[in-house]
Amino acid sequence: MTMGADYSSDQGGATDLDQTRAPASANGHAKGPRDLTVLGFETSCDETAASVVRLTPDGEATVLSSVIHSQIDDHAAFGGVVPEIAARSHVEMIDGVARRAMAEAGLDYDALDGVAATAGPGLIGGVMVGLGFGKAVALARGLPFVGVNHLEGHAVSARLARPISYPFLLLLVSGGHCQLLEVRGIGDMSRLGTTIDDAAGEAFDKIAKAMGLGYPGGPALEKLAASGDGSRFDLPRALLGRKDCDFSFSGLKTAASRLAQTCETDQDRADLADAVQKAIARQLSERTERAMRDYAERHDHRLLVVAGGVAANRTVRASLEKIATDQGFDFLAPPMAYCTDNAAMIALAGAERLALGLVSDIDMAARPRWPLDEARALVDPAHKPGRKGAKA
Repeated sequence: MTMGADYSSDQGGATDLDQTRAPASANGHAKGPRDLTVLGFETSCDETAASVVRLTPDGEATVLSSVIHSQIDDHAAFGGVVPEIAARSHVEMIDGVARRAMAEAGLDYDALDGVAATAGPGLIGGVMVGLGFGKAVALARGLPFVGVNHLEGHAVSARLARPISYPFLLLLVSGGHCQLLEVRGIGDMSRLGTTIDDAAGEAFDKIAKAMGLGYPGGPALEKLAASGDGSRFDLPRALLGRKDCDFSFSGLKTAASRLAQTCETDQDRADLADAVQKAIARQLSERTERAMRDYAERHDHRLLVVAGGVAANRTVRASLEKIATDQGFDFLAPPMAYCTDNAAMIALAGAERLALGLVSDIDMAARPRWPLDEARALVDPAHKPGRKGAKA
């Protein structure tokens, strides 16, 4: 579980201005009710990924191939993702990854109905590599091109497990993002809550780094926590006076990092890891429970979908499953292979857009930030103007 990306989705960005509705036939490929086969690319952080997905008219998705080249070894010495190293690796690997994805799918390019690629948000150098490569394939083969919001890919990733109907409540929780969203369909999502500072995955990774657990920190901290007793440590709880669904993990991150300096034994570190994991799971569950109550007032179809790299954490997942059961919600998370960044979710989001006749202009620009709910981000940005530091 790689959760090291440090970028925010709730500032600035653009909407689907680069998305246009295709006529009944685009580039010779009809958009009638039939199977759609899409090649997708994902390069927003430190995985170079390509996948071929087939989507039926009734919403059933089949992953024909999913190839991921991880850069963990490239970044481990630095304790996190180095954007320039990531971009260079994407350039070196993407052609081979694409060839392998097509070979494993057993298809040639004539069998494709379209090409999709992550257009943002993410580390801009990496996004540009996958976006440019996807455009090149589409142009060379005369195929429709779809630029996909990386977060929308996560939003539909649970549909890789089985067909599910809209709407549903989504908790998107990863290294760079922590949001609660009402998902009514492709391109139709409302933000109910978001982190006002750090994402949950970022807190996992940076606390793990302070504890000397290496990179990626999330899985290492989870493994260590299995032998710990978190009741020894009293960690701060954020935003207790607020009644909204927003998150905050910076105080927890600071407190745990300071406590890590006092740990003298392996058991001390295990106990702290358990305390951190439970604190993160508790906050995610509390805010999600609030969002469930709000969502249930408007919808009879009660489904909680949890997506993103942190959804692979067993303690977090178990806590959220319990809350869902208590609130009368069904619970669904993507298969573990599709919780972290992958191209299958991008190919699926591209296929769903293509089924609606939505294609992108070939000059669509890469975006470091691209909120799913643009209207909410403009009137109520999570990060206010004047913020200092990397997220500015």
